[in-house]
Amino acid sequence: MDKNKTLVIMAAGMGSRFGGLKQIEPIGPNGEFIIDYSIYDAIKAGFNRVVFIIKEENFDIFKGTVGNRVSGHIKVDYVFQKIDNIPEGFTVPEGRVKPWGTSHAIMSCCGIVNEDFIVINSDDFYGRDAFVKASKFLEDRDKEKLNEYAIIGYNVAHTLTENGSVKRGVCEEENGYLTSIIESSIEKVDGKIIASPLDGRAPFEVEADSPVSMNCFAFTKDILDYMKENFAKFLNDNKDNLDKCEYLLPDSVFSKMKEGTKVRVVPTTAKWFGVTYKEDKPTVVNAIRNMIDSGEYPENLWK
Repeated sequence: MDKNKTLVIMAAGMGSRFGGLKQIEPIGPNGEFIIDYSIYDAIKAGFNRVVFIIKEENFDIFKGTVGNRVSGHIKVDYVFQKIDNIPEGFTVPEGRVKPWGTSHAIMSCCGIVNEDFIVINSDDFYGRDAFVKASKFLEDRDKEKLNEYAIIGYNVAHTLTENGSVKRGVCEEENGYLTSIIESSIEKVDGKIIASPLDGRAPFEVEADSPVSMNCFAFTKDILDYMKENFAKFLNDNKDNLDKCEYLLPDSVFSKMKEGTKVRVVPTTAKWFGVTYKEDKPTVVNAIRNMIDSGEYPENLWK
């Protein structure tokens, strides 16, 4: 039996938005969400399993929409991101309702995902080339027995909206490998692309082809145990901020890098689409329409 090629989708934030907020607004001609197109592209790139990370209370409504649509085309599993999934000796602060962040979400896959995998956000349109590149990385990594991860790097110009700033991680690299990510607010100002680091450092200009992170990573399965084992340290380090702190994916990646794990920056020509602002929706709908008309997607995605 061929090894699974698994797509993990962080969708724990989707369920609460089924009342009509941006992440689950239909953007395809038959009510498809952005997440449908990501799964379709992943299947075309050779992925044969999708694992949804969701909130347990949203299981029925999620399965009844996205899950049932795709289950006839790819193996589907669900894991639940639970706020009380914390190490012994810690308690959830009174009043905290927000989950513990993206690393916490992914570590929910422990025991379910036992193979290399890629991870994406549920509400970003990544484009097929990103999945093809991620798929090839996993294949090559497996053949060569390389103990390394990858980040799919987008040209920053392909990830902007005309309607305001966006949050992106500006990737710094050396010889094709990641050295740092500067989480920034990015927008075009007077024809220039300006990144304003979220940590308060001075804004700087980035070139149009500078790579940025869209939270699309390819991992070996060891990252799951690593995240779980280090969660207690994270909570202890943030014991004075347990009501708001977040255990984030880039922090886990950098922690692994300090221990010697290399992260390859794999460039993609794909263009991002998303509904960061309500004014973005017509652009996304039109882009999907154009890709359908050019034959990249069928009119009805799952028929």
